[in-house]
Amino acid sequence: MEKAKTTPKDFFLWAGAMVAFYWSVVALVSLIFSYLDNVFPDTALMYYSDPYQGGISYEMASLIILFPLFLVLFWLIHRDIRQDPTRREVWVRRWALMLTLFVAGFAMVVDLIVLLNTFLSGEMLGVRFLLKVLVVLLVSSAVFMHFIADMWGYWQLYAGRAARVGWAAGVLVVITIAAGFIIVGTPWQARQYRLDEQRVSDLQQIQSEIVNYWQGKQVLPTSLGALNDSISGFYVPVDPQTKQSYTYSTSGKTSFKLCADFNATSQGSGAQGMYTQPVMAVPASGVATSKGQVVSTSWQHGAGEMCFVRTIDPQLYPPTK
Repeated sequence: MEKAKTTPKDFFLWAGAMVAFYWSVVALVSLIFSYLDNVFPDTALMYYSDPYQGGISYEMASLIILFPLFLVLFWLIHRDIRQDPTRREVWVRRWALMLTLFVAGFAMVVDLIVLLNTFLSGEMLGVRFLLKVLVVLLVSSAVFMHFIADMWGYWQLYAGRAARVGWAAGVLVVITIAAGFIIVGTPWQARQYRLDEQRVSDLQQIQSEIVNYWQGKQVLPTSLGALNDSISGFYVPVDPQTKQSYTYSTSGKTSFKLCADFNATSQGSGAQGMYTQPVMAVPASGVATSKGQVVSTSWQHGAGEMCFVRTIDPQLYPPTK
């Protein structure tokens, strides 16, 4: 029997399918890891950032584009094999399947070694760690079983089952992507939080300039416009969304109030670059004003108009001579 020859079509179909598959699997696992980091945050490493400015958007985009591409390429490969059974014997197919089996098996072994080593080292096996180990084990096991079945010709004998497996994998990817919008919120919500963060940053910058102004003149500025300085290059920022000026007023010789209109309640502490569920801000001391907003002594805020009261301590910020 003449040995099957690998054509350029065979090579590029298998190369494209394997690249798309490996990339999709890595993106899927990374995306699930990001969700676990959000649901089970590390309280020792808490910080706040936009998940869609990090890896989540890239992982979602990779899955949305590359996984359907893998399914299409694999369908074309199996269609060619059904039309010409000698395509099963091309070297590129054997190498692709054996490489995938090796990688999947290696991932399972390393996963179990990491789990056992963590246990023997006396470290606490947290829920997040165990779930990540389980995810890697399940994904690598599924990949190993699928491709060893392909190597043995199982999917050729049961084409209907192969189609159902493909649909099930597609549904799993769709559910994984949809879960991201539930867990970390939509990109639109993330944009609202970023705008609120910018407002807080603007108010902090304005506050610093007010203190510098008071130290230099021993009097608070009558308006925010008085802080504009063409020499230093400072110009009072405006609301990034409405382009309106922030509200400023004085309530004494050293006390002033800065107000802004926020989109949402300030976010709680996140982990691994993820958002947690919003937590209602409770100021250290606050009082409801005639407009209903809360006067806060911290930078935490609720939705709507919020004001922040500050009093300059001359001992901490002595006037400059």
